[in-house]
Amino acid sequence: MATSLKAEARTGRTKGDRNRLRAEGKVPGVVYGKKVTQTPIAIDQKELLALLKTNPHAVIDMDIPQFGKQPVMINEVQRDALSRQLLHVDFHQINMDEPVQTTVRLEYIGDPEGVKVGGILQVQHHEIEIRCLPQHIPASIEVDVSGLEIGQSMLVSELKLPEGVEVKTDVHDVLATILTPQKEAEPEAEAPAGNAAETAEKTEA
Repeated sequence: MATSLKAEARTGRTKGDRNRLRAEGKVPGVVYGKKVTQTPIAIDQKELLALLKTNPHAVIDMDIPQFGKQPVMINEVQRDALSRQLLHVDFHQINMDEPVQTTVRLEYIGDPEGVKVGGILQVQHHEIEIRCLPQHIPASIEVDVSGLEIGQSMLVSELKLPEGVEVKTDVHDVLATILTPQKEAEPEAEAPAGNAAETAEKTEA
């Protein structure tokens, strides 16, 4: 397993109970699946934040009250719209022998040839959808853009995927493009003083 989390049993169901948990540095949540009936839980906020930062789509070895250790994945995270505080998290218990569909982060590497001569790298996708067995889920997939020239693009179909990983994002989608540098607009030349004077005389006439 890539990481582990310990879930605490959660009994209170009211808004006040959930707020007290958050004040204690915990995030209310729920876990469910074929082998786990829907169970209210609480997770340490610092541990969850660290996981969300490094690999939010990882398979987690979770110690669940009454069910013991089970493989789970994060299904949904709710945050406050303004403060971005973690409000609630859903975990889905999975079967390690069954493929899952999830999102994986793309890591762009290399210094594009087109950028070296003034082009601009425009990234269209930072993540893609994949399907594979849970143990084959990569933390990220590298995208080597070093060979891209100005005007060239890299498609999803050109990705080098790890063994056992199937891409579910449209293979024709563009991952990144090297744009032609935009020329700065040249300032308009000022009219000669003589012409300006002539224009003024005509206007007065």
